[in-house]
Formats: sequence, structure tokens, C-alpha cells
Amino acid sequence: MTDNWPHIAPAPGTPACGPPSFEPERGWSVTRNADVRAALTDRAFQVPAVDTGPPGTLAWLRATVSRFSPPRLHAERRAVAVAALTPLNPDDLRQDAARLTVAVLDRSGDRVDVMRELARPVPLRALADRLGFADPAAAGTAVAVVAAAYHPGVDPAVTSRADRAVAALLELAPQGPPVVRANLIGLLVQACDATAGLIGAAAHHLLSPATARALTTAGTADLLAEVLRLDPPVRATRRVTVDGVRLGGRDLPAGSPVLLRFDAANRDPQAFAEPATFQPGRPGAGMVTFGTGERGCPGDRHALALATGVLDVLRERCRRGRNPLRHDPHPTLRVPTSLEVSVR
Repeated sequence: MTDNWPHIAPAPGTPACGPPSFEPERGWSVTRNADVRAALTDRAFQVPAVDTGPPGTLAWLRATVSRFSPPRLHAERRAVAVAALTPLNPDDLRQDAARLTVAVLDRSGDRVDVMRELARPVPLRALADRLGFADPAAAGTAVAVVAAAYHPGVDPAVTSRADRAVAALLELAPQGPPVVRANLIGLLVQACDATAGLIGAAAHHLLSPATARALTTAGTADLLAEVLRLDPPVRATRRVTVDGVRLGGRDLPAGSPVLLRFDAANRDPQAFAEPATFQPGRPGAGMVTFGTGERGCPGDRHALALATGVLDVLRERCRRGRNPLRHDPHPTLRVPTSLEVSVR
């Protein structure tokens, strides 16, 4: 392994790998790579149920998208998302994202905030356009509002704003059955924070003096794969056991809440040699950030293409100073709050 690859410290709160552990107030935490993979593919572990609401509201959207659907509805709804993504050429998305990024940089002056002006709006606008939304820029703005309230338990005022944003997105979505339109919106919502977090983390590593020199020979695809492993935008996902199940030498009773820790599993020394080393192009696979099994991310290639389009332009035209990177507080996401770069 090349000596000049840097070591990347885990994000605050990332647990060490070990057997599944239980805390009375939180439930089970699963950290080892093999255990996370087993839970993702075992039907004893299901996505927690969500309540529905009146048509056109945030609660209705959550209850209708494949992401939160129960097993009896998941396959049909996932097929809607897959059918919408299949005609989209990832290379077209990459070019769209690159073109939009160039346009932002051309009018930005000498500095730009990657998160505010690129990482959030550009992928959403490119994807919304290809999915047939009437006003891609307006759709992207509304999606960001929905994404902020997407997971249950947020403030009622945030939910009320999200209800209005869902109604706006339905006005912009292509005509079709409600379940189809909901899952088109769901694709945009799923892409919002996760893709922005990926772009922000990758841009930080790509342009920071501490790591840029080591990355001069790394291709964007290899860079993104290693960012997804060591600095994943989605740190964890939730499940609940519907049956008693044994995992990693522990017996989990039915009804147990379970948190699958992607951030820890991606640093498991049993799955990765020198797991803290940031080495784009490392041999083999194993990172679990996109999930696996029947609920694995259906748009992984599209998300990577969108991120690549933005990063290829940033690599050519931008530099970053040494200011520290801060992140939005969130229990399962890791998204930078801002990332200012100078434009060449």
C-alpha cells in the first residue's frame, strides 16, 4: 500500500466494531460489516412502519414511497422507481451536472459555497429534469424542504412547510397514478441530502491541502468509492425485528429497534485492510453505504454520475483553504453545512 495515503479519523460518534450491543433507551446497534450485511438481507429485519396521512401530505408521501413501504408493498413500489431510473443514462446525468456546475462557477465570481450553490441544487435540478418535472429548479427547492422533514419525529412547523412542498411537487411531477408520482418525488428526496453529503465530503478531500496531493492520480470514481466508505453521507439506517433472530452471536427479540451502523461497518478491519487509510482504488469491495439486498439503493449509479459531474469541474477550477469543515447535526446523515472554495 502506498505510504502517502492519508489516514482519516472517524466522524464523531462513530462506534468501534464489535458484536451487536444493546442500550435500553436506544435498542440494538450493529457495527460489524458481516452483521450489517446479514441484517440487510434477513427478512426478520424490517423498515420501521410509518403512519400515513391525507393524500398530498408529507405523511402520505412517506407511507407511499418504497423507502418506508412494508414487505407486501415494497417490491411493487420499488419497481416504479427502477422503471423511472432505467431509461436515464448515467453519462447524460454526469454531463448535465457538469454543465450546470460550470454555469454556477462562471457567474460566481472568485468564491463559491459548494454546498449551497452546487452540492444541493445541481444534482436535484439535473435529476428532476430527466425525470420529467415541469420546473426542475423549483422542484429542487421544494425537495430540499421535504428532505428536511422526511424522517418521522420533526417539528410540526417543519412538517407543515413540507406538506406545502409536497403539494408543489405534485403540481410539477409528470402525470400518472398517485403511487408513481409519489415515488418519483421519493427518488428526488432520497437523492437530496445523500448526494449533497457525498459531493461535500468528496470535494473536501479532493481540494484540501492535506489530501489533494495524495489524490492527484486518483480517478473520480475511485475517490467517490473511498469517500462512501470512510466518510459516508448516510451513516446508519434503522430496522426493527419482526421475529426473534440471532445475529453476530446475540439473540435479538422480536420487536427490537436496530440501528445498522454503515460508518462503523465500513471501517471493519475484518473487511478492509488498514481500514483508516484513505486509499482510492483499493482492491475489492465491501462498503455498505448503498445498502444491499432487496432494499439496496436503486439509484446508486445515477447518484455517482451526478456527483462525478460536479467534482470533475471542481477539480479543474477550484481550490480550498484550510478552514475546518462542519456538518449539520443529524443522527444518521453526515452533510457539510458549507464548503467555500476559490474559483480559478
